Amino acid sequence: MRIGMDIGGTKVEAIALDDSGAIAGHTRTATVPGADGIIETAESIVAELARQTHRDPHDFASIGIGIPGQIDRAQGLVRHAVNVGIESLPLASLLQERVGVPVTVDNDVTAAAIGAAHLMGLTGSVAYLNLGTGLAAGFVLDGRPLRGEHDTAGEIGHFAVDPLGRLCLCGQLGCLETVASGSALKRFWAGAGEHPGRTLIPAIAAGDADAQQAFDNLVRGTATCVQLLGLTLDPGTIVIGGGLRLLGDPLFGAITHQLDVWADRSPFIAQLQLSARVQRLDDDSPAAAAGAALAAIR
Repeated sequence: MRIGMDIGGTKVEAIALDDSGAIAGHTRTATVPGADGIIETAESIVAELARQTHRDPHDFASIGIGIPGQIDRAQGLVRHAVNVGIESLPLASLLQERVGVPVTVDNDVTAAAIGAAHLMGLTGSVAYLNLGTGLAAGFVLDGRPLRGEHDTAGEIGHFAVDPLGRLCLCGQLGCLETVASGSALKRFWAGAGEHPGRTLIPAIAAGDADAQQAFDNLVRGTATCVQLLGLTLDPGTIVIGGGLRLLGDPLFGAITHQLDVWADRSPFIAQLQLSARVQRLDDDSPAAAAGAALAAIR
């Protein structure tokens, strides 16, 4: 039995997977930022999943962790994970010392791609587009993740192509993340509040023109990401996940409509049939935690 953890800016979700890949235990808790908080939370989660599955914590085969930031998978090192208060942390070795179980660390979006493919029963080539606080993608090819030479494959949020030319926190102008992300809504829509994904659709319904413009930018930016993934990796399936997917049918209907509008203008784009490849991750899916567990052996 293997443990997978998804450590995010606000919560940590973890599951235990049995030999068949089925979920045998599940827990969720608030993120305690900082090195000590992350390590102690992870240790307590191992104990909780051991309790749920009626075993000793040392009996787990492995622990996989998905976490944002720059990941050195070989060293189990996390750098610049600002959303969880980490500048540099040898997460794998420190947790392994405490629980006595082998630990691996992966990028959270790569983990989500692995988990989404597993839980949704997807085969062949799969791209996972994460619409969350930031914007990034993960890839799975025939069941194996594509991480890249420096574990940075899929950082398409910093592809600078948006015509609005907004300044990105990375220093470039016009990054896709400046339109298609939760952070973009917070920075550029005055009515966003703390949780813009919850307020955007009601604000549009109330006639807020700025909210409508923010939504249109989000749709265009996301559709551009789908087209970019289609033209580079040419995946059979493009799964959209992340917190903004909870905008639901209004967002997904608008994205597929935008893709179809572009297809109508170009026979070349039309033959890609991009809108037919898009799927939505279930609202309650623990994809990143499941993928983290599986990433330990992939």
